[in-house]
Amino acid sequence: MANPSRADPATTSQTPKPGVECFTLGPFATNCYVVTPCPKPAGGPCWIVDASFEPGPLIEFVRGAGLTPDALILTHTHVDHIAGVREVLAAFPRTPLLVHPLEREWLWEPMLNLSAMSGQSITTPEPNRMIDEGETLALGDMRWRVLHTPGHSPGGITLYHEPSETAIVGDSLFAGSIGRTDFPGGDLATLERSIREKLYTLPSDVRVYPGHGPATTIGRERKSNPYVRG
Repeated sequence: MANPSRADPATTSQTPKPGVECFTLGPFATNCYVVTPCPKPAGGPCWIVDASFEPGPLIEFVRGAGLTPDALILTHTHVDHIAGVREVLAAFPRTPLLVHPLEREWLWEPMLNLSAMSGQSITTPEPNRMIDEGETLALGDMRWRVLHTPGHSPGGITLYHEPSETAIVGDSLFAGSIGRTDFPGGDLATLERSIREKLYTLPSDVRVYPGHGPATTIGRERKSNPYVRG
């Protein structure tokens, strides 16, 4: 099983830092996150962002830290980001499930969420809430903005905490790469527009936590990403 690795947002000492704990899970090495209002939580609220295959280490971390999930938020609904949803919700049964409205039906459509491609039929429960562009989500005293960043899939979102310059981007943008657009609902022009107009307009020091691979920064990708230059 994968071990968690602490992700440390690049912020000034005066800015409250969220905890962003990364768990790389399952056969697709999917990054799933536990987000807290402080870097070293000892109880209190958290978010779980995405739930891939074999989410046991993530669940154990949440329990061991005495955290209470306020929400399970999906950056998008491809199988490697939703395969562990039922297990996470069974562990924390009062946790609301949040998703963009354009992918609500994908949660129980194996052809759309790509589980059918591997001979599986993975579905999740009905989401509790839809989230979309411009909404603000509260985690403790922190306020995170929802950015709609489609292209890899129609309902892809980014969670952005402006004060600490922290962005959780799903599969929209990677270190030195971008999300695939050859799956159902993907579109390269749309993804390029999301990256240029939503992500590359953020400050250079924004720390980017992607759905796969290492963390990066907006400035680094804007300057050197070979697929979408700023």
